[in-house]
Amino acid sequence: MPRLTPDQLRSARWFAPDDQRSFGHRSRLKQMGFDTDDFKGKPTIGILNTWSEVNNCHTHFRDRAEEVKRGVWQAGGFPLEVPVMSLSESFMKPTSMVYRNLLALETEETIRCYPFDAVVLMGGCDKTVPALIMGATSADVPAIFLPSGPMLKGCWKGETLGSGTDMWKYWAEKQAGNFCDDSWAQLEDGIARSAGHCMTMGTASTMTAIAEALGLCLPGSTSIPAVHSTHARMASAVGRQVVEMAWENITPKSILTSEAFRNGIVTDMALGGSTNAIIHLIAMAGRAGVKLTLEDFDKVSQKLSVIANIRPCGEYVMEDFYDAGGILALLEQIRDHLDLDCKTVTGKTLGENLEGAEVIDDDVIRPLNRPVGKAGGTFVLKGNLAPDGAVIKPTAAEERLLQHRGPAAVFADYGDLKARIDDPALGLTPEHIIVLQHAGPIGAPGIPEWGMLPIPKYLLEQGVRDMLRISDARMSGTSYGACVLHVSPESAIGGPLALVKDGDLIEVDVENRKLHLNVSDEKLASRKAEWKPRETQFSRGYGKLYAEEITQAHEGCDFRFLHDDGSGMVEPKIY
Repeated sequence: MPRLTPDQLRSARWFAPDDQRSFGHRSRLKQMGFDTDDFKGKPTIGILNTWSEVNNCHTHFRDRAEEVKRGVWQAGGFPLEVPVMSLSESFMKPTSMVYRNLLALETEETIRCYPFDAVVLMGGCDKTVPALIMGATSADVPAIFLPSGPMLKGCWKGETLGSGTDMWKYWAEKQAGNFCDDSWAQLEDGIARSAGHCMTMGTASTMTAIAEALGLCLPGSTSIPAVHSTHARMASAVGRQVVEMAWENITPKSILTSEAFRNGIVTDMALGGSTNAIIHLIAMAGRAGVKLTLEDFDKVSQKLSVIANIRPCGEYVMEDFYDAGGILALLEQIRDHLDLDCKTVTGKTLGENLEGAEVIDDDVIRPLNRPVGKAGGTFVLKGNLAPDGAVIKPTAAEERLLQHRGPAAVFADYGDLKARIDDPALGLTPEHIIVLQHAGPIGAPGIPEWGMLPIPKYLLEQGVRDMLRISDARMSGTSYGACVLHVSPESAIGGPLALVKDGDLIEVDVENRKLHLNVSDEKLASRKAEWKPRETQFSRGYGKLYAEEITQAHEGCDFRFLHDDGSGMVEPKIY
């Protein structure tokens, strides 16, 4: 496609005409202190910033936005910073996942209604990554993703701490009576020591790495720790590159092909990435008009083992990963599994972006013949308990539980779980399978990260550290354990999970992708006839819209009315 001329820029519709409306646009820019030479004939670059004081992952984004602007000015562009909703994984309840689609919608409409020729998407905290990319893809104006970067490694008494992962680990020890309150307080002080997202291979590290594999980031940018000086320089480089993208009209849909999404899946599996990546990638692909299924993920998981030795599946954290060569080194290791001809935001192919990449520490980034574990990153299970699928991360589970048959201990919702899980009268044993209902997209709502269901305190005291757990919830990517997640269809709409009763035998065979409830079809039909849905939680507002439009986990949990229909974004009329 030929390079755009100034009169072909999208922003020219706002600023170029010699009419009353454009007079108003130009005069209001001058009201803010800008001069005609600042914007005339230049690409207007929107900087969509998800900074807020309730998003710990993005506390450095005020500075990074200024550094992006510096790069935009250097490249002859006109930067305008715009705040968009900040999805804080730590503080939003019941889960930030409820609001992923709201940020996606806001991103799309912010791009649509303002005179942006290209945008910088500033995110990193779990749901901000897919939300920004989903919205920008629907708008299909040139867009580049700027990752927030992982925080520095944590430390406690000389021991490296991984965010999330070590919280779960030591909480279990505290519940078992092996960890004192003073040590717990010290752990709280040392586990998160800088700006940036989780430095384990949680959802944030997974999704930003996938964004780079998709071609939406500058090469190597997603591995850089948030407070590293290289991160600030990268932000300015993003500013320079986005101006070039505006002139070249490199849009998300020109990058996000089916081959690019397969690259994303391959990267996810090699990383041992968060199970959440499956839901997000399916939703992101849907915005680009690409159909992904759970089977697409499972096919890759059968061919490619985990080679990133990063917690919770491995030993190290993201700071070590960066020093070992980062995402480019990992992609170089798996290059034979990638489509290297895919286009990226640099204007070059993925293969060209990998030139010069090398592994510095092959214990952190393993060769393919010496993987972290025998299993792939995420396996897809199916059976009469999950007709539309469920997922498990086998490398994060105790191997003895990957083929298991045991009686169900059923909890109707999360409140019921919290109230009764530690009651010795339940008589739970390590052989029991803990089942949580009403934790899916509609039932919770928002399919929260409740899937690492707690182990009864009395079993923790006996030394038990893993049990088989099944739910229609998600699980934090920083978590671990034999947790079957995303059971679809969910219990709130009458999926088979809603029909499980205490004592029912459940069989899980991960290697053979099997999830089976040993109850006859006749008995299940009888239970289904007696089943009644709960009353709708919302009668108005966003909650009502969410409940009416949300799809199931295997479909990406996007809103139906935001799916790509091939029509493209409707440009605003300027009268």
